[in-house]
Amino acid sequence: MFLSESAEKLAIKRLILDNPWWKNASIRADYKAMEARSYMDIFFGLVKNLRVHRSIILMGPRRVGKTVMLYHTIQRLIDAEGIEPKNIIYISVDTPIYNGILLEELMNAAFVSSGKAYTPEEQYYVFFDEVQYLKHWEVSMKTLVDAYPNVRFVASGSAAAALKKSSIESGAGRFTDFSLPPLTFYEYVRLRHCEELLRESQLTWNGNIVHSFEPKDPERLNEVFLDYINYGGYPEVAFNKELQNDPGQYIRHDIIDKVLLRDLPSLYGISDVQELNSFFAMIAFHSGGEFSYESLAQNTGVKKETLRKYLEYFEAAFLLKKINRMDNTAKRYQRDHYFKLYLTNPSLRCALFLPITMQDDEIGTMAETAVFAQWMPRLDANIGYASWREGRKAMGEVDIVGVNPARQRPDWAVELKWTDRFYDNPNELKSLRSFMETNGLTQALVTTLTKRGLISLGWGNLHFMPTACYAYIVGRNTLFRTKDEMGL
Repeated sequence: MFLSESAEKLAIKRLILDNPWWKNASIRADYKAMEARSYMDIFFGLVKNLRVHRSIILMGPRRVGKTVMLYHTIQRLIDAEGIEPKNIIYISVDTPIYNGILLEELMNAAFVSSGKAYTPEEQYYVFFDEVQYLKHWEVSMKTLVDAYPNVRFVASGSAAAALKKSSIESGAGRFTDFSLPPLTFYEYVRLRHCEELLRESQLTWNGNIVHSFEPKDPERLNEVFLDYINYGGYPEVAFNKELQNDPGQYIRHDIIDKVLLRDLPSLYGISDVQELNSFFAMIAFHSGGEFSYESLAQNTGVKKETLRKYLEYFEAAFLLKKINRMDNTAKRYQRDHYFKLYLTNPSLRCALFLPITMQDDEIGTMAETAVFAQWMPRLDANIGYASWREGRKAMGEVDIVGVNPARQRPDWAVELKWTDRFYDNPNELKSLRSFMETNGLTQALVTTLTKRGLISLGWGNLHFMPTACYAYIVGRNTLFRTKDEMGL
């Protein structure tokens, strides 16, 4: 290690502190007491599958549980797989004392700290947390993967785009990416032990039976959904009443400010941090709105090229997601510059401003934002929203459209509504009707406030379900990577 003798002693002490299982075969008690996220089983399956010799890159926004997932993985390796505790190493790369030290040097220092010498005959697991703070980490990781076939390397980081770009460019065939999203509503319901609010059911879709859920108590489920919108994206806030009393202190200062003031400027060389901050606050307040670069430039005074970079940075940090616009046949506009922007986590808005209530005007758009948050890990170019002109003045819009990539035709459509009005008056859904008739769709899904059921009309069958129930189903299906031809 290229450290002074005193600094090397500090580094060894820190390594021993961060790896308590070397002594007692157990992670810290506070991490052990936390419930594992539902994504844990999938991630652990990747880590323990040694038939594929690759490093696992765990990506995700700040404070969604990446470090906790690494610690839970370590405990499961010890308990379920019988791995020798000293064969497992955890290193938090952003620790100041490690600044500028290569990954291999850190690993070798950890072997010295554990008191057990490395041998090529044994299997080891090495975890590098917040790896993006080491310059050219991907080169070091690639070298490690090639040089140590008996070591499973796992790295995590919060700068998704930087990590993924480096992973693709330098880690082809050596890295496997795993994205951990903010807490989904499905996970939130499970961790709150509110599963009794729903029951399993079935839908008939184009003659096929589709597994679904329905609420036993729609009003109570909506209350839980509102809590999720305000506080549920971050596990620590979701289950800590003290943090909920002032979510801005935690989320804004500990998450948003660190991303906007430290992570992005340091990784991308942004100079005007105040402008970046103001722009994000404006977008967060209008989450779910339709924008163009021209309108954004006029409203903010920021140049369009700079705005494009900012949006790229926000997506890189898992703060925002840009949703592309389609026409009434689900084709992309060739010269269109309009798009929608959604917070990847609805509780970001609560932290920046105030918690919302059922009576607030913003509840509809924030419920829509929460639904899109469930889709985030599955969103691609084949999912967007449709918006078109009906005649000279009227505009038509459908909130979510799924396109069949082979046929380049829409497979399904979803209208997101935070009201029961359209269940009682389905013929008022004129844009949805126009879209279905134009594309030959016979089925569509419409969300409501509390009502559920199938209504057959002369122009198609509409499946109605509460928005909270839909969010639960989409979050669940996203977890298990299931895809139904109906927007679930």
